[in-house]
Amino acid sequence: MRDQLFNTRLTDLLGIRHPIMCGGLMWLADARYVAAVCNAGAIGFITALSFPDPEEFREQIKLCRSLLGDKPFGINLSVSRRPGVNERIRKHIVVACEERVPVIETSGSSPEEILPHLKEAGSKVIHKVPHLKYARSVSRLPIDGIIIVGGEAGGHPGVLLTSTMVQAGMAADEVTLPWAIGGGIGAGRQMAAALAMGADAVLLGTRMLASREIWAHENYKHRLVDGDGLDSVLRMQIFQDTHRVMRNDSSEAVAQLELLKVRDFDSYRPHVDGAVARHAYETGDTRKGMLDYGQSVAYIRGIETVEDIIDGFIDDANAAQKRLQLTLRR
Repeated sequence: MRDQLFNTRLTDLLGIRHPIMCGGLMWLADARYVAAVCNAGAIGFITALSFPDPEEFREQIKLCRSLLGDKPFGINLSVSRRPGVNERIRKHIVVACEERVPVIETSGSSPEEILPHLKEAGSKVIHKVPHLKYARSVSRLPIDGIIIVGGEAGGHPGVLLTSTMVQAGMAADEVTLPWAIGGGIGAGRQMAAALAMGADAVLLGTRMLASREIWAHENYKHRLVDGDGLDSVLRMQIFQDTHRVMRNDSSEAVAQLELLKVRDFDSYRPHVDGAVARHAYETGDTRKGMLDYGQSVAYIRGIETVEDIIDGFIDDANAAQKRLQLTLRR
């Protein structure tokens, strides 16, 4: 593990060595992966909805804690805009509070309704938004920090799709809480730039998918190594639920439905159901499933350990910092 090179409000707030957050990854961010992230000096988040059984989720939290000792770790709770859908995370919230999870990454809709429970349990809450404009409203809530995601991000980058570079440059003037920036970040030089623009950390997602500690099939990881970012495509925009995914048979079928302006969600279900994506991770057959896939896949050049990836980030950021020093007029 590299020595601490950068000290920010988020490294202090979360008690981490490096200003790197590894966000929740549906089906993939489990206890062992998250523990590897935290043991490498960053912080990761177990994705609650990857474990529909709340007691299995509790076991994941306990396993993560046993692998970390007193190091901080987190969970991801996705808050839906659709009425009734949030019932599926009620029991997960109870478990998270009972287990006193140190850090919680909330995403999706406003976390206002669930915040009192999380704060009463002593958790630090970092809310993730798909655009700077949403950071303005969520800043009024009693949260501890904000993650802003640009349009390059895999998964759900929102509908506005403003780039990470543009939003990072603006956020320092508008966000007073500790904040992180994500979307398309795959190298330490980008982290150095984000910190220079005022960010307190960066958020990684796609860049971590080919790490050895991710349980998915090796064939899936080799597909990531072969990716160049040009095969990262936007789908489900017809439902105002933009999904950045890998170009494959499923995403092409969805594109055809959208082209025909089909608005019956059941027509999409065989391609977008989460079980299809999970099957792809299990088997390595990446032809099917809406597989979250951001443009930072271009930085994946091999299957590495989590620690090697994060160490590489710090080394690259350090080199970028030195390059900048050399450009200063003496």
